[in-house]
Amino acid sequence: MDKIAVVILNWNGIKLLEQFLPSVLQFSAEATIYVADNASTDASVNFVKENFPTVKIIQNNGNHGFAKGYNDALKEVNAEIYALVNSDIEVTENWLQPIIETFDTEKQTAIIQPKILDFKNKEYFEYAGAAGGFIDKYGFPFCRGRIFDTIEKDNGQYDDNIELFWASGACFFIRREVYNDLKGFDESFFAHQEEIDLCWRAANEGHIIKYNSKSVVYHVGGATLQQGNPKKTYLNFRNSLLMLVKNLPKKGLFFIIFFRMVLDGIAGIRFLTQGKFSHTFAILKAHFSFYCISLKYLRERKDFQIQQYYTVKSIVYLYYIKKLLVFKEIFNSNQNIKN
Repeated sequence: MDKIAVVILNWNGIKLLEQFLPSVLQFSAEATIYVADNASTDASVNFVKENFPTVKIIQNNGNHGFAKGYNDALKEVNAEIYALVNSDIEVTENWLQPIIETFDTEKQTAIIQPKILDFKNKEYFEYAGAAGGFIDKYGFPFCRGRIFDTIEKDNGQYDDNIELFWASGACFFIRREVYNDLKGFDESFFAHQEEIDLCWRAANEGHIIKYNSKSVVYHVGGATLQQGNPKKTYLNFRNSLLMLVKNLPKKGLFFIIFFRMVLDGIAGIRFLTQGKFSHTFAILKAHFSFYCISLKYLRERKDFQIQQYYTVKSIVYLYYIKKLLVFKEIFNSNQNIKN
């Protein structure tokens, strides 16, 4: 069994592979490198075979999105640690060593995220993960270094190693045994929020999720599905509700879901006032889809859910009403964050 495997999920991403795969090969001597292809219709597979013969290729039988794409591919990967890396990630020298050391010395740590900076503006954090993720009472995720659309400059303020609630799927390290015990990502999600759901399920089982600032990567972000895409809006809103049904503590479950749906409605009205009608429709579609499958998720809930899953009651209130735009304004000290 390999110590660590870097697995890059690809779908019609030949240009991204051409640009970013060389850095992965250059700085990942400790790892076996895989490209897991989701039935691309471009020349991705042949490109990798011809130009990077040491890279192992896994060919999935369809475009199953992030969740099932990885679930299928990882059945063919035999390694102690999975490094799930987006195809638009540039890695840096020694990015793997701090991660491996943490897994070796901290046996309860199951999932790790590196520092994720913006490839296009390398002095700033990147939207999808930044310096690690948390969640509020109503299921809204936020990051150190990124709250909603406010992104911080990296001034070393998060050069630490702390416990998180969730790690970004853009560059996601997980122990193989934990991934298998949790049965991987929820394939109903297809893409978006599936890594938060997996981390929440891991936390419910007593596992620890951590951030390690000594490992640094740069992420393009939105290379496969742009931030303003209505499909992304649909998946984010639907999957957020599914995640809450699965993982919230029993006490207050229905009230929190109802309140979250009210907030979704407000978001839909806001899109309307901005003339973004397709996004309002995407939220309505997300809710109808949620209605159709929520009973199934209620029946499949686990017996135990951690009670203190959230770090703040409402990040929406703090950001939009109190105008607290960055993480340090909300947490003037680290008393609310586990070190």
